[in-house]
Amino acid sequence: MKDNKFRIFMGMAVVALIVFFIAAMSLGRYMIPFDKVIDIVLGNIFGYEGQWTKIEETVVMSIRFPRVLLSVFIGAGLSVSGVSMQALFSNPLVSPHILGVSYGAGFGAALGILFSDKVAIIQILAITFGVVAICVTYLVSKTKNGIQLYMLVLSGVVVGSLFQAFISLIKYVADPEEKLPTIVYWLMGSLSGTSMEDLKIGIPLIGLSVLGLFIFRWQLNVLSLNEEEAISMGINIKILRAIVVITTTIISAASVSLCGIVGFVGLVIPHFSRMIIGCEHRKLIPVSIVIGGIYLLIIDTLSRTITAAEIPLSILTAVVGAPFFAYLLRKKGAGVDV
Repeated sequence: MKDNKFRIFMGMAVVALIVFFIAAMSLGRYMIPFDKVIDIVLGNIFGYEGQWTKIEETVVMSIRFPRVLLSVFIGAGLSVSGVSMQALFSNPLVSPHILGVSYGAGFGAALGILFSDKVAIIQILAITFGVVAICVTYLVSKTKNGIQLYMLVLSGVVVGSLFQAFISLIKYVADPEEKLPTIVYWLMGSLSGTSMEDLKIGIPLIGLSVLGLFIFRWQLNVLSLNEEEAISMGINIKILRAIVVITTTIISAASVSLCGIVGFVGLVIPHFSRMIIGCEHRKLIPVSIVIGGIYLLIIDTLSRTITAAEIPLSILTAVVGAPFFAYLLRKKGAGVDV
């Protein structure tokens, strides 16, 4: 896609994101007109009183706004993580969960729920064990010849399986009436009950990590090259790989700490973005950020509106993502590009 068309597409995508953002705050069991939502948001930004009730303001600004904002950040973060990890491993089947971070963070969250009801403690433990998981993956994959990418993937699978076993252990010992349902529901992915207070830790971490990947989007194209070729282009590929691993680890751990384990976003959205924009990461990264935000925003809105009981995010992302990915595999087979 040429630069002019790319700018037009990005402009349209950003406008679509804003429209969906406002629409998501309008939709729900308590419907609020689209124009009134805009009025409430602008009124809170610029400090003027408008023609709305206190209940409408509370629903929009205290209940829906934090949730909608979080869905956009997590969708964008997981999508750009998927793009970056697929570039790092030169493998279109890689997702942000591949290094075991999500399951390590899931274990931390389950541990926090088991021993405390405070959201801040749950988030801190989730992020901590997410980092622990990547450190263990790194140590296991390290050989006398350094770290090979295939060893990193295999180590990630082993560490992820280990933390999945730990999660099962916590489920086994948890109180079946109080703690177990909370742990199970959390790990299935949900943004319900999100408040602005809950976002103080996770949102800055996700935002800064996404910004880091966005800044280095120019260099991601060289990850498929060997070290000598990258050096000849003036890029230290070891540092670049470390940046990708660190930022994607932070995004995955922070996402799990905020809403549980959400699958398929980091696997499907990168492929969908490539179908639109191509494989050049200078354009692919920003497109994935916007489309990922729109995608999870729509999924979360559906999860709380299509039935009386809220549907966990991981169910809907799998229902939508799995058939699309199967279609993609059938269409392109082994020739899927990264």
